Amino acid sequence: MPSLDLRVDRNSPVPLYRQVASGIEAAIHDGRLARGQRLESELALAATLRLSRPTMRQAMDELVRQGLLVRKRGVGTQVVAGPIRRAIDLTSLFDDLTGSGRTPATEVISFSHGPAAPQIQDTLQLPPRSSVYHVIRLRSVGGEPLSLMENWIAGTIPGITPALLEVNGLYGLLRGAGMNLRVASQSIGATTSDARQAGLLGVTPGSALVTMQRTASDDNGRAIETGRHLHRGDSYTFDVTLVQR
Repeated sequence: MPSLDLRVDRNSPVPLYRQVASGIEAAIHDGRLARGQRLESELALAATLRLSRPTMRQAMDELVRQGLLVRKRGVGTQVVAGPIRRAIDLTSLFDDLTGSGRTPATEVISFSHGPAAPQIQDTLQLPPRSSVYHVIRLRSVGGEPLSLMENWIAGTIPGITPALLEVNGLYGLLRGAGMNLRVASQSIGATTSDARQAGLLGVTPGSALVTMQRTASDDNGRAIETGRHLHRGDSYTFDVTLVQR
């Protein structure tokens, strides 16, 4: 831990436990603490920083709640992957991951091309008897499942295949097909995982999930795709900038 240059300022108004938690969080995000790396015991860290053990435990508890650390019986406290952070922009998860230097992997769980269900036909504003692509994908990063994504895409768009979806983001394929995505309506919420979702995402049933529903349209106002995504709550967060008007 000394290599992290972790220090506390007893004259600062910031609580000591928060200073420690912020220092460790910074070390995780900038790579000084790698995924899977084991930390010293709370007792040893408290002694190094000349802090009480309850103060150190409070700092570690906060990092565990954030999903940055995990406690394992017989192993100790380890670093887990930092959360995926996304701004509220019209980008895909694939784009955001690659843009942040991560390498996403995609497994196509199911793929079909057929008549649109009434609700999807209405959402995409399609004529009667229109067809759509219906795709369910599992997105992982660093070998860990992150998101379960279900999408419906207008069936007239060419170049949508399972093989291409495994190595490209959906929005990249749509752009390659000449679609200029311009605006989207999006709803973000929360739920808990059922047994199937938990099995695919590598969590226990009942774990917290971030939900996202989005319908994207092109610059002519034509709805192109709609989707329902589930993201692991311990690995995923949205960043929003608020402006007073």
